[in-house]
Amino acid sequence: MNFLFRSAIRALITPLLAAVLGSSPAYAQGGKPIRILVGFPAGGGTDAIARTLAEHLTDPLGVPVIVENRAGAGGQIAAQALKAAAPDGTTYFISHDHTISILPLVMKNPGFDPTRDFVPVAGFATFVNALALSGGTPPKTFRDYVAWVRGQGKSAIGVPAPASVPEFLVKVIAEKYGLDLVAAPYRGSAPMIGDMLGNQIPAGIASIPELVENHKAGRLRVVAVLGAGRQATMPEVPTFAELGLAGFEDVPYYAFFAPAGTPQAEIDRFAAALGKVIALPDVRDKFIAWGLSVGLMPQAQLAARERAYAQAWARIIKSSGYQPQ
Repeated sequence: MNFLFRSAIRALITPLLAAVLGSSPAYAQGGKPIRILVGFPAGGGTDAIARTLAEHLTDPLGVPVIVENRAGAGGQIAAQALKAAAPDGTTYFISHDHTISILPLVMKNPGFDPTRDFVPVAGFATFVNALALSGGTPPKTFRDYVAWVRGQGKSAIGVPAPASVPEFLVKVIAEKYGLDLVAAPYRGSAPMIGDMLGNQIPAGIASIPELVENHKAGRLRVVAVLGAGRQATMPEVPTFAELGLAGFEDVPYYAFFAPAGTPQAEIDRFAAALGKVIALPDVRDKFIAWGLSVGLMPQAQLAARERAYAQAWARIIKSSGYQPQ
């Protein structure tokens, strides 16, 4: 059974058992539960991260913390749910760059405006995306993959969502190397990786946390990573910059957002609890093993990073000729 999936199940069951047994001080206090909205399916990387955090946030916050999956449309459904939530400090949205920074650039009407409808709470990790080959795809390296695609004439690369950073990366790879590549969008990384494991698609682009276990087990082969340097979890894999594809050194982030109007005291309380949780050795070690770079990003720093990241990708998206849908 996939390690991320096992972790998600364990993180889901633990607080429920505590409630039944009456052994959790947080449940004994009878406070209103806090919801963490997740825009991707259960069993995927974002879900496992959210459930790990929820399990440990219960104690410092003193109330139950529940993960609620609102999967679909690259996180758009969860973002719209956050917009509709009461700004009372009981609803937060865990998101990476796609929903907050990219969707507003590629959709005419995503149903939310992150600058108007949300308030940043805190970031807690950064990560990189990577190109992985399915077990049945013959090439062993990125350069071999380029030559293989040329020999095939045409090939597809799976991406976790349409009009996402991975999809634009497919376009950049195709243009750089003169390849006929098609991006195949999925509803999240979990079903895409499932198809890769079944050799239903020859390659895919996803985050390191979603690829690292299968890479280490030899079921998939990560052949190139984004970012400024090689990753500690797979130091043998070169960066795209090393392979001649520069300009993708800025890395995505994981962060929490709240509905606009949420009291600052509630935001500060959640951020403080988050800082305590990611400092726990078991949480930190688990996240590092999943390929995350862990560190608290305060509210103002997160807001500035989100703006800079969105501006950088706005230029890339514009230069690709993509028109918002």
